[in-house]
Amino acid sequence: MGRLPVVSGSDAVRAFERIGYDVDHQTGSHIILRNRRPPFRRLTVPHHKELARGTLRALIREAGLTVDEFARLLAT
Repeated sequence: MGRLPVVSGSDAVRAFERIGYDVDHQTGSHIILRNRRPPFRRLTVPHHKELARGTLRALIREAGLTVDEFARLLAT
């Protein structure tokens, strides 16, 4: 397993959009994403300059990705 990258909320949203998530709405400083395909999962991404490691790891896990797969999405 690779190292967890340091990313902003905006960078994380762009990476999740590459695998089928769309911005549903924003409530305060949290961006709500919804998957286009079943099971239509929702992710809540804080719109911060730097996401906490535990928060980012949980988002990656909820999206069904590994850390390496997420890092590849950031690079593309």
